[in-house]
Amino acid sequence: MNAFSMGPAEGLARERAAGHPAAGKPRSARLIAQYGEGAAALASGALMVVAWGLGHANHGWSVAVYLLAFAVGGFVKAKEGLHTLFAERDLDVNLLMIVAALGAASIGYWSEGALLIFIFSVSGALESYTMERSRRDLSSLMNVKPETAVRCRDGEETVVPVEQLSVGDLVLVRPGERIPADGVVREGASAVNQASITGESVPVDRSVGDEVFAGTVNGQGALFVEVTQPSESTLVARIIRLVQEAQSEKPASQMFIERFERLYARAILSATLLLILLPPPLFGWTWSETLYKAMVFLVVASPCALVASIMPAMLSAISNSARKGLLFKGGAHLENLARVRVVAFDKTGTLTNGRPVVTDLAAFEGMTETELLLAAASVESLSEHPLAKAIVLRAEAQGLKPERPTSFEALTGWGIRATWRGESWEIGKPAAQRGERWTEEVQSVIDRLERQGKTVTVIRRGQTAVGVVALQDTVREQAKLAVAAIRNMGAEVAMLTGDQERTARAIAKEAGIGLVYSELLPQDKVNVLKDLRRVYGPVAMVGDGVNDTPALATASVGIAMGGAGSDAALETADLVLMNDGIERIAGAIALGRRTRTIVKQNVSFAVAVIACLIAANFVTGIALPLGVVGHEGSTILVILNGLRLLRG
Repeated sequence: MNAFSMGPAEGLARERAAGHPAAGKPRSARLIAQYGEGAAALASGALMVVAWGLGHANHGWSVAVYLLAFAVGGFVKAKEGLHTLFAERDLDVNLLMIVAALGAASIGYWSEGALLIFIFSVSGALESYTMERSRRDLSSLMNVKPETAVRCRDGEETVVPVEQLSVGDLVLVRPGERIPADGVVREGASAVNQASITGESVPVDRSVGDEVFAGTVNGQGALFVEVTQPSESTLVARIIRLVQEAQSEKPASQMFIERFERLYARAILSATLLLILLPPPLFGWTWSETLYKAMVFLVVASPCALVASIMPAMLSAISNSARKGLLFKGGAHLENLARVRVVAFDKTGTLTNGRPVVTDLAAFEGMTETELLLAAASVESLSEHPLAKAIVLRAEAQGLKPERPTSFEALTGWGIRATWRGESWEIGKPAAQRGERWTEEVQSVIDRLERQGKTVTVIRRGQTAVGVVALQDTVREQAKLAVAAIRNMGAEVAMLTGDQERTARAIAKEAGIGLVYSELLPQDKVNVLKDLRRVYGPVAMVGDGVNDTPALATASVGIAMGGAGSDAALETADLVLMNDGIERIAGAIALGRRTRTIVKQNVSFAVAVIACLIAANFVTGIALPLGVVGHEGSTILVILNGLRLLRG
């Protein structure tokens, strides 16, 4: 009804203006208001039963109790309806129902009017429950943001507001405390519960060098964390902004229902007035008979069930997904996701881990792989290049200790030259522009590794090639599962990347992707998405970087990585994967399709019930109690059908 004929944020605004008990109050007050609405509905029903019993003995007392039942059950809805009428110069379902109940009472049908108020207030309480449940699940993150932190500076520990933390500060997080800021662990080890941010139910191990997020809960070990983000830029702060957006977005179907409701309400009220005025002079009906049929018509024709067909289902689905770490910015995007026929992935940081690792070592000229790795890591130890870091990490993982070279020189566009253990070493690309002519054995290894899409570097001692190292950005474990699940749902999967074609195809083959688009600039990705949409239909784009934002904005649904994603990507996207769980995309699409199915069921059922009741009223005539039960019962059924999406 009224609360669901608009988005949550708009509904709250109207609640404030109308004096709704929950408006602008903390969660505890909203819960009281919510349960108070349910209590009022039950009290109204109890009073109705008492009044019906008194009707056989004392008509006066019976009417008085009926009036009390009307007041208890209909006060909030009457206030909302009158606010819409006088403040917005419009009609809504609330006012139609109150008018119908009072109209029934005016012609002596007190019990029917009270029954209408009772069932109407029960459906309103169910709506409030859905609204509060969704608000609670979406906004739970707002309650996890810590207020203070223990800052360690110059050997002293000081408790400061989190707003005073600066990038580079070191904070102490004791066991059981919430981590106050996004940062990197510099000392200590512990298990961290990240459920409030990522939806992961099992705590994850965190030690030196690992990233942690504000609002997550430290386990049994003490951690010293270096702050990497100011308080206003932490992941939890960004999520809060996304939640606020989610509470104002409405799907296109809901906006259509809102427009339809306003016009329909006016038409129903006009038709009711005509039914009251015309039949007595035209057909000789009595005024009592005319009013009765008009009230039945007003009840059965009101669009309560139709209005409640969409938003309870949408909010339930959004609430469900939020608990799993899937944050939709509104029902519109859930609706769009249900229609997606292609899911396009960025490569680096989305399908892959975003950092190269050593995959192959080939040693020549009598060197062993261990000797080659130690030499390469030592020569690269002063370099900040990602490939150099990957070689050093591989050596350290094998228990080797790289030794710093005595001289170091970067060779622009090729690699590096260094002196190590008294010898000259060079590490770089097997590039033709330097004029190298490798032996047949070395060239064969280079060709084989490059065909696999790997980045190849050659290691020379003096003028002799003594080894080849291959590196590659590895495919995430979840990528294959995500791609397979999406394809099993009947959707296509594409990969869009700026990498060279050979590397792109190697990654795509490993992930199980058939549509590969490589060597793309950001604008090229936009054009590819437009082509995919023209050929296949609505397209979802999954990305994490600033360079992905044009594509995320162009796609029918933009999906951003919440943990690794840039601010720009998070702001642009329509759906955020809080734990970077791309394997959950298929589940999100399935939820969107299930939501669409339930909305269609609700709309079809609501329209069918209204049409049948209107036809029955004019053809055979139906009793007002039957009309009340049929109409309000259908409203409760569509709300309960939508609430099924809270499960799972």
